[in-house]
Amino acid sequence: MNHDDALGGCAEVSGIDSGSAGGSLRVAGGDQDDDVRRLVNDYEAGSEVRGLAEFRRAIDNGENPLTVPDVPRWEDQAGISRIVNRRVFELEPLPTPAEVLSGLPLDEAAQNLVAASRDEVRACLYGQDDRLLVIVGPCSVHDPKAALDYARRLARVNEEVRDRLLIVMRVYFEKPRTTVGWKGLINDPDIDGSHNIVKGLLLARRTLLEVLGTGLPAATEFLEPTSPQYISDAVSWGAIGARNTGSQVHRQLASGLSMPIGFKNATDGSVKIAVDSCFTAAQQQTFFGINHEGRASAVQTLGNPDCHVVLRGSSKGPNYDSASVAGAMEAIRAELPADCAAAQGLIVDCSHGNSGKDEVRQAQVVREIAARIAAGEKGITGIMMESFIEGGNQPAAPLHRLQYGKSITDRCISWPQTELLLHELARAVDSRR
Repeated sequence: MNHDDALGGCAEVSGIDSGSAGGSLRVAGGDQDDDVRRLVNDYEAGSEVRGLAEFRRAIDNGENPLTVPDVPRWEDQAGISRIVNRRVFELEPLPTPAEVLSGLPLDEAAQNLVAASRDEVRACLYGQDDRLLVIVGPCSVHDPKAALDYARRLARVNEEVRDRLLIVMRVYFEKPRTTVGWKGLINDPDIDGSHNIVKGLLLARRTLLEVLGTGLPAATEFLEPTSPQYISDAVSWGAIGARNTGSQVHRQLASGLSMPIGFKNATDGSVKIAVDSCFTAAQQQTFFGINHEGRASAVQTLGNPDCHVVLRGSSKGPNYDSASVAGAMEAIRAELPADCAAAQGLIVDCSHGNSGKDEVRQAQVVREIAARIAAGEKGITGIMMESFIEGGNQPAAPLHRLQYGKSITDRCISWPQTELLLHELARAVDSRR
């Protein structure tokens, strides 16, 4: 894969220098580690001998190479192992986490912001800070420029409400899929099926640095078990989504992450799965992972006591009402230690199953939650909102064909509406005090 102009012509991050034993990596052209370059060149040269050019052409044309008549059968290719990687077309080396972090480092101000905001999030979760935690932003980032535009708007409002709300911006790069679809900026940054993951990793990290530069902390969902090594140092709150909340892999991952993690209830509405996840992630775990040099490692964690439950509704309907919140807190306190974060309160996701993915209904849910907070209801320590510059959504397509500032995944609340809702939530906190 050609990685020229890996960041759309941004010269300041087109190359990454690493001080690791591997030497230097130039993502946008230039020198790579000699051994890696030789192996990649040998592989690509051998690919042509084995007739894989036909496979590449079929894939580039959007066709399934296994079903195109004039493409030789994969299993008939000379040199293909009889038993290994029978269903793998290509293994592309990626830069190591150390190389990416060295090329796009957090400056001292960003490090201080991440450390301080993680402490503030914990304080809200444990009831030591009476502000409302508000995790707000696009359903997913597909256009880093629009994401930064949104961040600057949000930062201005944050200055007006920061004494009552702890605002953390949603900066989501990975999208779980029930079947198929766009998997997010890291996986397919050009939204065209080219899956330039190197470019996606670099864009994701640069976007996080730019958001932190506005003074806002960032939140993201962790999906792939290796991607946190590239971006987690810039994240102040993390989520494990409804499709993965019962996954052993994600529970183990959460046990070693350095920030508070919210486990969403399952898509069928089960809160117990999220509660079990909080318990499991609080324990010490040992599992397969990679270190910053990209080496396969046995990861041993200390456990994460700052995990908590996020109510996001389900296929059966919403679960943000007072009875559902009280029932969830009862289930949490019956199974988890009284001094853990989850036992103090939960977060309500106003989108997804709680709004039917309708941005108009989502705004109504936010207002209902604000009214209950103003009335003194206990148990809700934070909320989540999906919001972007423009309301609604649009079909996924390459960036030049899209409307600026409009979601290509879930429907989002517009910026003007978001600004009004944030002030309404701030007034609710005033009333509760």
